Amino acid sequence: MGTVSAVDSPSQIFLLSPASLSGERARQLTSPEARFDTARRYRSPEGVPVEEAFAFLSSLYFRGKIAYARHFARPPAELPGVLVITPAFGLVPEGWPLTLDRMEALRRTPIDVRNPDYAAPLREHARVLREAMPEDTRVVLLGSIATGKYVDLLLPEFGDRLVFPGCFVGIGDMSRGSILLRAVREDRELEYSTLDVPRHRPRTPSEPRSRETSPTAPARVSRRGRRGS
Repeated sequence: MGTVSAVDSPSQIFLLSPASLSGERARQLTSPEARFDTARRYRSPEGVPVEEAFAFLSSLYFRGKIAYARHFARPPAELPGVLVITPAFGLVPEGWPLTLDRMEALRRTPIDVRNPDYAAPLREHARVLREAMPEDTRVVLLGSIATGKYVDLLLPEFGDRLVFPGCFVGIGDMSRGSILLRAVREDRELEYSTLDVPRHRPRTPSEPRSRETSPTAPARVSRRGRRGS
């Protein structure tokens, strides 16, 4: 792994992988009978902010991702510090309204690099972001790197500027969420890795697989505290 100093990247933007759109929590959110606040606003014409919906769907992991990204983002002027990867819509900012129609588009768009409905918007938005940001801006991916579903589209645009928390390798989503929330509480930024090394480390039989199912190699970045807001 090549080492990268945090001082070499005065600004950084976070890309968050999406939550799973299947399972019990997804059924709860999208049920016409649901009465909790997030579900009611999801059914409204205005929708609900994507990060709020995904935090409900994913629980600990996405809560950790959004809290960590907000805490340690150092966006360059005029650019968002946090963007969420979505099927069909590419990169969207915090506050992007998730409505019934948009949810339907997300659900019918497989996250597969061979699927142009997924790949084309993400690739195009990554290109636009790269062209808009300064050359010393780092892009931190908080999501699975075990397959190419994110990396194969993002790495050609960002190259060595694309990094991820090295401690994510070989651990499950609940552990990742806990690590991210603890880092926020302690105001201690994690070390990052580039994607120029193998994406897996061998698992022992007792280690759980990562269970990130939706919306996935490493240079260290020295730890850096939160920039004052």
